[in-house]
Amino acid sequence: MRFLTDRKRAEGRGAAHAGTEHHWYMQVSAVGLAFIVPAFIFLFGSLLGAPYEHVIAVLSRPFPAILSGLVLVFGLAHFRKGAQMMIEDYTRKSTRKALVMLVIILTYGLTAAGLFALAKIAL
Repeated sequence: MRFLTDRKRAEGRGAAHAGTEHHWYMQVSAVGLAFIVPAFIFLFGSLLGAPYEHVIAVLSRPFPAILSGLVLVFGLAHFRKGAQMMIEDYTRKSTRKALVMLVIILTYGLTAAGLFALAKIAL
């Protein structure tokens, strides 16, 4: 005899059994990005048009370097999850697999290149 109804077994889960975690990840990362992106835009905007030496001096300090790294890592992770969800919703079969792999490779590559460039500037 089963005491769990179909609804109780399925509650909180999507078809892939990961919908809730994905939704919460996107919500939490969006809130986090809502706080750090304006600070990054203010920092980056103040550096536009500045001489090269000044830009390097500012980005080599800990707070701007950490802020830039956070925006890079969490922004691209948020993009990856959102783009993957969009691809899964609107494409089928092998096209879906190829596009998901392309987005994952692209975002990890951009993250690695960005962190490498930031490390070269900051160190």
